[in-house]
Amino acid sequence: MSLHRFFLDQQVIAAEDEAVFPLRLSADDARHAKVLRLQPGEHIAVVDADSDYFECEIVSFDDVVPLVSIARHLEAPADGPMVMLCQGLAKGDKMDDVVRHATEVGVSCFLPLLCERSVVKLDEKKARSRTERWRSIAKSAAMQAGLHRVPEVSEPMSVGQAAKFLAQATAVLVCWEEAPSTCRLADAVHSALLETRTPAEDARIAVVVGPEGGLSQREVDRLLAANPRASLVTLGPSILRTETAGVVAPALVIYELGGLGNAAAIDDDDEQPAFPEDRVAEAPAIANSFAAMFDTPAAYDE
Repeated sequence: MSLHRFFLDQQVIAAEDEAVFPLRLSADDARHAKVLRLQPGEHIAVVDADSDYFECEIVSFDDVVPLVSIARHLEAPADGPMVMLCQGLAKGDKMDDVVRHATEVGVSCFLPLLCERSVVKLDEKKARSRTERWRSIAKSAAMQAGLHRVPEVSEPMSVGQAAKFLAQATAVLVCWEEAPSTCRLADAVHSALLETRTPAEDARIAVVVGPEGGLSQREVDRLLAANPRASLVTLGPSILRTETAGVVAPALVIYELGGLGNAAAIDDDDEQPAFPEDRVAEAPAIANSFAAMFDTPAAYDE
């Protein structure tokens, strides 16, 4: 049975001087730990503020937070590919569902898009509040799924602002209901890996999904111009709801990159694409992460 997992926002376990110390959980996580009825002697997995991994033993849980000791220091798993979902703002609680379920399948970060046809219109105050809610949902989903990292969630951005951050991605896949049937997602992924000479485990791929009304032609053109490896892709003949496409599309990308049970495609040396000499001499400066956008104020009027 897998261990219950907790993420620490500020505490660095390696800096603790005592053999038994309080686990400084957030208020929500402390309540969750209470609900789990963790007992002395039980073990939990902990990812601290330095992204360090530990298995801890509950010593007592009589107070607000548990007292624990370190059972062992775990080796941090490899980061692997990073898939960002750029999701057009959807009405109601659809965005909550997208963030929750896309986190479970392995999406690394989320960029909510303020699209021309979005039904939801957010001012700056509401955008901050919604973003905090989505971050909480992503954290909860990561804990439930046993992930080693909580996805980042950007504040909502306009398509124009978001496009500026996609220039260095390995690929940008624009899911559009008007894309020709020949625009296969798998082809776009593997073509970008080959062109940039990027191993699948190092890929940084952005997946764009429109809101209920879809992306406008102007938005599609702007996204395609953002990156030389930006492509239209189709998800098949069915018109998917935005909250369905927001989970299916990144899941398909993750599968093509060797996730979701498809690891054999990456491990099998015979299946690795060759990089001909007449290809790019070296990979372009692909971003190590999409982190820069998470410290950038959102644009509400572009």
